[in-house]
Amino acid sequence: MLMGLQPQNALAAGHVDALLLSCMDYRLMDEVGAYMNKRGLKDNYDHVVLAGSSLGAVTSKYPGWGQTFNDHLGLAIKLHDIQRVIVIDHRDCGAYRLVLGKDLKDDAEKAAHAKELHTLAKRIHAKHPKLPVETFLMNLDGSVEAV
Repeated sequence: MLMGLQPQNALAAGHVDALLLSCMDYRLMDEVGAYMNKRGLKDNYDHVVLAGSSLGAVTSKYPGWGQTFNDHLGLAIKLHDIQRVIVIDHRDCGAYRLVLGKDLKDDAEKAAHAKELHTLAKRIHAKHPKLPVETFLMNLDGSVEAV
């Protein structure tokens, strides 16, 4: 038990606006944080990191990752009363190459990300129908487009 907290208060951890899912790629950590700050969400989101972001959460190759994401999402809802999920995939993702076995470029790459992002959004909506999901694709320069 936490010092000074009653057991019934131990889970009352406050409120943040969103849960963010992003990739583990070290090249874009600063850009992801800058993007969230630019949206006015500095210190106002929970952050889950999985290789491949949306792909990591839905692939059958690593089923535990999807369960981990779902568990984090459930806790974020209970602990922090999140109001939305933001998912940011990125271009030139090594996890996409390894998991899908393809080196995708341009429109084919964007289409692959869109497929996984929309699959994850549908799965989230199936379990949490009132929870909005925003899906994005980040370029290596840090620019972001809605998908």
